[in-house]
Amino acid sequence: MSFSRGPKEPVPEVETNVWSCTSDDCAGWMRESYSFEKEPTCPLCKSAMKQEVRVLPELS
Repeated sequence: MSFSRGPKEPVPEVETNVWSCTSDDCAGWMRESYSFEKEPTCPLCKSAMKQEVRVLPELS
């Protein structure tokens, strides 16, 4: 059995709403669609989070 090591298809990227940690010392963020709270706190440091738009790989 052989595995192809050729180029993979590029994953399309789309603008995505995310929650981003407001702490300068933390790089935490999450996709808005994966948040269970209306205004979540950072799961890493418990700081407040703000909404942003990032260009991320599209999830199928």
